[in-house]
Amino acid sequence: MSALPAHNNDPGFDLNIPQLNARFEHRAAEDILRWTWQTFGAAAVASSSFQTQSIPLLHLISKVCPALPVIFIDTGFHFPETLAFRDELQRRFDLNIVTVRAQVDQSEQFRRHGEAPYRSDPDLCCYINKVEPMQRALAGAAAWVSGVRRDQTANRAGLPVFQPRDDGVLKVHPMLHWTEQQVWTYINRHDLPAHPLLAQGYASIGCAPCTRPVTDGEDARAGRWAGTGKTECGLHLER
Repeated sequence: MSALPAHNNDPGFDLNIPQLNARFEHRAAEDILRWTWQTFGAAAVASSSFQTQSIPLLHLISKVCPALPVIFIDTGFHFPETLAFRDELQRRFDLNIVTVRAQVDQSEQFRRHGEAPYRSDPDLCCYINKVEPMQRALAGAAAWVSGVRRDQTANRAGLPVFQPRDDGVLKVHPMLHWTEQQVWTYINRHDLPAHPLLAQGYASIGCAPCTRPVTDGEDARAGRWAGTGKTECGLHLER
């Protein structure tokens, strides 16, 4: 798995974000990906959690812009099945995966908190193991491609296709208007694999200690941080 190259986050011109959003609001995901790669080239990166809902975007990246770095945040708390699934998709799609990790190792996190950090302070745990590593991975990047969708959470329902961040990175959401049904239609049409834990009721998969299977009638993300009131790790909150 390769390292991220150094980037200059100034693409050399000003972007009219409202105009871009109006232009691409109803465009296909591959068109948005193609524009991003043609515009930013090596200054663009993608990220993926490598679960079932990630498959269409990863497949499209492999077809449209296979050199695009795909950042995987290895928190140290993932299900073994997620790591195996990541490796399977890397082999199948020949993805340019870049793995990043927390600066503080797991044993030190437990020592500092006196117990599992995901129990004592899940927001801080997510920051240490997800948000801060992603911030480092984005250093020098100009664009960040993410597979979030409007139908996933209330926070994501109001997102635009192109979302400028305070750090100067342009967040790009090619799958924003897709529904869960469209995800499955795409997977079935292209005979793509599903995360192995999906069959056990894990509709949305994060770190193992903070993810449980969902029951009939529950929202797909009900198994994430169940009983805590937490709905986002912080990666996709506006900043």
